[in-house]
Amino acid sequence: MPDLHTRMASRGSDLTAAVVARCAAEVPFYGELPRRTLEGEVTRSITAVHGLLLRALRDGGAMGPGDLTRLIEWSARRAEERVPLEAVTAAYLIGAEAWWQVLTETAEPEELAGAGAKLLACLHAAMPAVVLAHLNVQEDLHSEDKRVRRALLTALLAGRPYEELAAAARVTVVGEHEVVVLAFESNPPARLVQSSLDAHAGIPVLMDHVAGIALLPAGCDLHALLAGLAEETAQCVFAAAAPAGEPAAVPAAAAEAGRVLELVRRLGRPPGLYRLDDVLLEYQLARPGEALTRLAGKLDPLGRHPYLLETLRVFVDRGHNRRQSAAELCIHRNTLDYRLHRVSTLTGLDLTVPAEARVLQAALVARDLVEGEPS
Repeated sequence: MPDLHTRMASRGSDLTAAVVARCAAEVPFYGELPRRTLEGEVTRSITAVHGLLLRALRDGGAMGPGDLTRLIEWSARRAEERVPLEAVTAAYLIGAEAWWQVLTETAEPEELAGAGAKLLACLHAAMPAVVLAHLNVQEDLHSEDKRVRRALLTALLAGRPYEELAAAARVTVVGEHEVVVLAFESNPPARLVQSSLDAHAGIPVLMDHVAGIALLPAGCDLHALLAGLAEETAQCVFAAAAPAGEPAAVPAAAAEAGRVLELVRRLGRPPGLYRLDDVLLEYQLARPGEALTRLAGKLDPLGRHPYLLETLRVFVDRGHNRRQSAAELCIHRNTLDYRLHRVSTLTGLDLTVPAEARVLQAALVARDLVEGEPS
């Protein structure tokens, strides 16, 4: 009877075909490959691995340095081709199961234990080398991908040509996007923020973690995104967003979102998502100049009466609703009316006159802006 090596070699074609079929049926990555690829490159790779197992079966069971070098080279090539590591390891394990099944059908009883030990020895040597090689290449590719994505976002924000970088990053930037500027209480890990953004968007998100600028596809639920970021980072999150209908509009959208976020922080607004429409009046008033200072100065007579400033602010925030304002201030309605009368007397602006009431409301915003300016 021919030796076990020869008998197993005669089953090689059928064994390879069985492994390819199982990979296509059980591993999603291989199931999505074209038939031509399965019958070509995938079949050749599995045949080559079976050749290493046959040599180990013939020569004593341990893979030599040359065999491991070939496995490492093949694994690195698979990683460079973006084959997922889980697909690679699944293929090796399917191959080992199929090899063992054919062994049980082919080996004599007295040969089976030794052949099984050789298979395990090969797996013990091969799998760590394959995984390590794959991870090393993946890490290099990930670093390069991050570099290219950063360069792509930089080009978009600067209005420079971006097409070649988008192709290299395998990122689609045509169509509508949301430019979002983020601010956290403290600096969370960039990897945590990036993972949360990617998971929410369902695609790799372009993000400058130093400037806090992210480019998200239009249609994303930004409120849900912000809630997820707050939960993941255990921090309050401020965000401002502006739409960009096309890549050429990204620089202007980023500038708008940045100004809105800066304004929100200066005004002491609570965490959350803001757009220009949420702060239109404040945005316009924030333009520096004599008019802003003069408007803020309308409230200078109240400076020595902080309780009157607080009363005015609550009254404005409650939409001039006296009942709600008195309740929030924990004072009687008559006391509220007295305080509002004092505000009108000191400032010379009557809250019962709509035009003058609007000036007082704008003066509150101007005062917040002037006091919030960096010294």
